[in-house]
Amino acid sequence: LLVGSGGREHAIAWKLSQTRDVDAILVAPGNGGTADLATNLSIQPKDIDAIVAAARGHRIDFYMATMDDPQPLGLVDRLRELGIPCYGPTAGAAQIEASKAWSKQFMQRNGIRTPASSIFDRFDDAAAHVRSLGGAPVVVKASGLAAGKGAIVCDSDDEALAALDAIMVRREFGSAGDTVVIDERLYGWETSAHAFCDGRTARMMPFSSDHKRALDGDHGLNTGGMGACSPALRIDHKLAEQIRVDIVERTIAAMASESVPFNGTLFPGLMITPDGVFVIEFNARFGDPEAQVLMPRLETDLFAIVEAASRGSLEDVEITWSDEAAVGVVVASGGYPEHYTTGHTIHGLDAIDPDVLVFHAGTARRNGNVVTAGGRVLTVVGRGATLDEARRRAYDNVRRISFEGAHYRTDIAAAETAAASPVER
Repeated sequence: LLVGSGGREHAIAWKLSQTRDVDAILVAPGNGGTADLATNLSIQPKDIDAIVAAARGHRIDFYMATMDDPQPLGLVDRLRELGIPCYGPTAGAAQIEASKAWSKQFMQRNGIRTPASSIFDRFDDAAAHVRSLGGAPVVVKASGLAAGKGAIVCDSDDEALAALDAIMVRREFGSAGDTVVIDERLYGWETSAHAFCDGRTARMMPFSSDHKRALDGDHGLNTGGMGACSPALRIDHKLAEQIRVDIVERTIAAMASESVPFNGTLFPGLMITPDGVFVIEFNARFGDPEAQVLMPRLETDLFAIVEAASRGSLEDVEITWSDEAAVGVVVASGGYPEHYTTGHTIHGLDAIDPDVLVFHAGTARRNGNVVTAGGRVLTVVGRGATLDEARRRAYDNVRRISFEGAHYRTDIAAAETAAASPVER
């Protein structure tokens, strides 16, 4: 059983479908792509009672957590009570993502480097803090889950106050904005680290780079992610080891010592600055669109990895990755991440090269056609011996796809391949 409807779930279902130990895959609710290789269930990710009932009714043998919503609501806890093995964090461990306030305090008491920050649950107090900073640039974040869009980068007092108003007064992210975290703004470049974890052991995945802003040149609004590439060429061996030891392994050890052992995919979002590596935030699941470029590079049976992790035996599995590079370009609905329309027929899917992958997200099947059904619609993944080659293959195929209002960035992986100036956050 998988829960979610993104390109991430399609990519993971695609990978799981290649193992002989998986006879059937169910995805709740899934999308037009998962329908080709799994059974979609009409259940929303936060409807924990319905998911648990479906797991019992379909006699699910294994649950693999891929997205953020179900775990803080106790899905893993509930399924384990039924004797269903799970790869994913308990509600207690999922706090590392579900509450940025909890995560900040966890990092501070365990010596994990993160931007200086302050936490508020009252608008007046948060606004007074912003005014006291004298215009210093900050990042204002909703503490709870906000579909990857709850962080607002601010260059002035006015922008920060407007962000607080959007989060705490106008409630644009709902209850996720009950508490806010105001971070010192750092400058550098970002990368995504992922690790399979079993509560004691962490096994790193290759590094990847996400592109969060809606427009080329890292302009426009924050989104769930407009594309990704792997490997991240600016991560050398020394830096990779530092991240593994000082961040990932320290986090796993600290969570175990605090009686919230972490099982599942740990995904710290990192900022690399002239002063070193900082954790911007922790995620307790796979990234999207990072999963779409990681799964094609994974050579080991995915189910063998997560099944061993569920038993606390991750150290017994040898995990190998392809040297091949992967670049994924998200094709989104016009107007995303704000207002957009859906129901538009998608053309060109039958013109894609056989070795290029198209992972569905906001799609549905209607009257024999694939139509748009969300903001991020597809991720087109090209592979090659180099990032340049993978990027060329991805864009060559992206251009063959069309629907009304289709939008995509034209510079995914450009900074990696051209060693361009670091992006700011």
